[in-house]
Amino acid sequence: MDVDSTLIEEETIDLLGALAGVGEEMAAITARTMAGGFAFAQSLRRRVALLQGLDASALDTAFRNSHFTDGALELVDALHRHGWKVGAVSGGFHETVDRLASAAHLDHWLANRLETHAGKLTGRLAGDIVTRQTKAEALRTWAGSEGIAMGQTVAVGDGANDIPMLEQAELGVAFCAKPAVRQAADACIETHDLRLVLTLLGE
Repeated sequence: MDVDSTLIEEETIDLLGALAGVGEEMAAITARTMAGGFAFAQSLRRRVALLQGLDASALDTAFRNSHFTDGALELVDALHRHGWKVGAVSGGFHETVDRLASAAHLDHWLANRLETHAGKLTGRLAGDIVTRQTKAEALRTWAGSEGIAMGQTVAVGDGANDIPMLEQAELGVAFCAKPAVRQAADACIETHDLRLVLTLLGE
């Protein structure tokens, strides 16, 4: 599943933008990107550049200000009881996603990394960017590593960059998603409760 606005309620980069005093500008770029108006990699670089000079401790604040979506932890627990593996792939950042994944007991996760220098964000990313293609590839890679056929995979997301992942999975679920995402998905959930994913699996 996706992380921002899916596993958690917030968009982490918007939380960081607010802490950097560029919240409105950041949120506007994020909204346009999730609606498909910007290529994700280009958009992410533009938004991260706005964070230049922000103290790295803001990442701890952003984590504390994040909240798991209703039903998220219950969904993961239920899937684990039935022998499923659960992963999250995010256009957000390992600096927060690592802690969210640990708290949710996820089996796999992948995110971007922020570059820091002398305790400050440089406004640049470190390493490869997690793109829409990366999300689909992560699903295939994790399924392969677990010996799971693609016909037994489910993906859940809300933004345009989740579309290839939703299309790759046997069951792609649009979660309180943008119109383009709903059109690409096999099923749509319009209520902000991840437990509803279980109803699509016959729970």
